[in-house]
Amino acid sequence: MLEQSNHLAVAFLAASMALYSACATRTLPKESKRMPVSEARARTAQTQATRPERKVYKRKIAIGRFSNESRYGRGILVDSHLDPLGKQASDVLSSQLTRTQRFLVFERPDVTRIQEEQERAGGGSLVGVDTLILGSVTEFGRATEGKKGFMSSTKLQRVRAAVTLRLVDVATGRVFHAADGVGESAVESREVAGYGSRAAYDSTLNEQAITAAVSDVLDDLVSKLNARPWRTFILAQEEGQVFVSGGSRQGLSVGDHLVVMRRGRSVTSGQTGLPIELPGKEVARLEVVSQFGEDEVSEGSACRVVTGSIPGEVGDLFVVEDAESS
Repeated sequence: MLEQSNHLAVAFLAASMALYSACATRTLPKESKRMPVSEARARTAQTQATRPERKVYKRKIAIGRFSNESRYGRGILVDSHLDPLGKQASDVLSSQLTRTQRFLVFERPDVTRIQEEQERAGGGSLVGVDTLILGSVTEFGRATEGKKGFMSSTKLQRVRAAVTLRLVDVATGRVFHAADGVGESAVESREVAGYGSRAAYDSTLNEQAITAAVSDVLDDLVSKLNARPWRTFILAQEEGQVFVSGGSRQGLSVGDHLVVMRRGRSVTSGQTGLPIELPGKEVARLEVVSQFGEDEVSEGSACRVVTGSIPGEVGDLFVVEDAESS
């Protein structure tokens, strides 16, 4: 009798579990639904995706004097133009600007007067630049911190650097933009019971701090340089062709269209007392038909005149990109 009761209890329990599992509901994960995109937004996105990138011509820039205005590493026998910190900052800036592939970078640390650049640009030289960059290391310092215990010691080396960069318009000699950058670098060493890393003087921290300071201001610098209109100059005109400075390394290609402008008259502002160039006037339109030169110093483009005409004297003429065809 007892055995039969046990069998009935087990059967009842099994039936109860089956009934419970049959009645239990499973919660399925909710499906993610994408919100419908309006037809107008979809059309705009498709247009932007298929729109060709705007052609960008490389600006010609030069890195001039880069001095060390901090007290670090300066002695009575050190030439300010050959100061290691200034040279290091100039090298870092030149390298980073070159990597952007947006500029033709020339190094002219010996150029101290803007008139030399004005002669290059105004005379139609192939290496005349649009903007001269001058800079200074305004702050540089090292600090060493440490803690010593009974069986351990910690040493922290920290370097802080600050730079100031100035962009100079070589046509007027005016500083049209200035920016400051700050950077830091540090290294820490620990030693326990005579084991661990012992950090001596680490000179690589200097370069890391300078690099960080230049990088801090690089985006702002590139933005300001790209915002300035691209222009080049006429070298000569012979047998119906017009030769202009700049070629493939600057972004020019056969078939590109350019606009020749005459400089506007220079007037003196009664408000600031500074000279202001009035808007120029279009003289002619050109099409690039061939190119010549082996490098960025000697390259140029031969063009044919599409509309207008080029006068015999080209000293007050300059060439810009055709906004309509770009």
